[in-house]
Amino acid sequence: MPVLPNYHQFDGLHWETGTVRNYFDYRGVEAPHTGQPYSEALLMGVSGGAVMGYFVFAYEGVDPQARILTRNTFDPFETMLQRLGVVQERRHTASPQKAVKNLADALEDGTPALVWVDMFGLPYEHQSQTEGVWHMFPVLVYGYDEAADRVDVADRARVPLAMTTGELAGLRARVKNVKHRVLTLDMPDPEKLPSAVQAGIWDCIRLYTEKPPKGAAHNFGLAAYQRWAEMLTSPKKKGSWAKEFPPGSKLYAGLTCAFWDINIFGKEGQAERDVYADFLDEAAVILGKPSLTDVARQFRASAAAWDDLSAALLPDWSPPLAETRELMLRQHRLFLDEGAASLAERQAISRQREVLRGQMADNFPLSEGEVTRLQESIAEQVLRIHDIEAAAVADLRGAMGS
Repeated sequence: MPVLPNYHQFDGLHWETGTVRNYFDYRGVEAPHTGQPYSEALLMGVSGGAVMGYFVFAYEGVDPQARILTRNTFDPFETMLQRLGVVQERRHTASPQKAVKNLADALEDGTPALVWVDMFGLPYEHQSQTEGVWHMFPVLVYGYDEAADRVDVADRARVPLAMTTGELAGLRARVKNVKHRVLTLDMPDPEKLPSAVQAGIWDCIRLYTEKPPKGAAHNFGLAAYQRWAEMLTSPKKKGSWAKEFPPGSKLYAGLTCAFWDINIFGKEGQAERDVYADFLDEAAVILGKPSLTDVARQFRASAAAWDDLSAALLPDWSPPLAETRELMLRQHRLFLDEGAASLAERQAISRQREVLRGQMADNFPLSEGEVTRLQESIAEQVLRIHDIEAAAVADLRGAMGS
């Protein structure tokens, strides 16, 4: 069974843009404006760019979640590829045997293959599997050796990853609409790049300022910042943190969920504002609009403000919350830098975090006054980001000529 020669592309960070970035890099695709591989920042911007989304989910039997969206989630993968003129070859089958053949055929043709897997079941992850819960994302397979029972994978980490053939088969079969999918890509059309960049920027502007394609307007864009701040500081409001995240394990869950989305979920901190700033610097060259570099600087200021928000969520003045923050960041860095070699250490960190979570449930360390202080501090940072990004988006619209 084939293993692609000289595969060393492990710079992609997010499942969707990162896998495509690594795929194009291996195929030798160069961006016309740099002569370098297509950057993940460019792909992120074309797919719809930065966004703000604020949601609260509460399900029976589990702690409530505060979820923060940091990039466009309205079909970004398809949008990105279509805008760049990338022809896709998708192979689907209900047969596990045919699924293996489709994957092997792609590798025999000299290309890596995108396959969709359940992230919660990945053997090199530290996530615990919850019955009936899955989350399907693409990873890039560049080797499949049945005799050695080994599949070589590029997936967020900066080092090679691997799993057994049986593990891959099980992870691919979890959800019907992407079951056993194998995707290979043609090359992007460089002549479509300027229009793709423009469309991505306008997506970003609309998602900040207009009603979203789906969902309530107050959950997206600039309105979402105001919504979040209000829920933190207005305890009597429906959906307030006082009601949804009372002191104890529920408040702890809300804080850690938000922190994870901002810093860890398919990213490396700063709610990807630094990545979007890099995209705008590239867009300035592609579109011949140097004023976009000024907007990029504003998004870098926002990135720093998101760091301050992260520190407000799990602040130094509360030792258990500060310890939680450092454990979460260390766990993430270990995966990115060392991959599966750090699995035992990451699992040990998960156990430490479970002990902290239990302590939060049994003896929450903050007084009523400290909870108020915590939530007011978070709200202050949320509104600060709102103001920075409101100005940035207004200037972005101006730079685009409207």
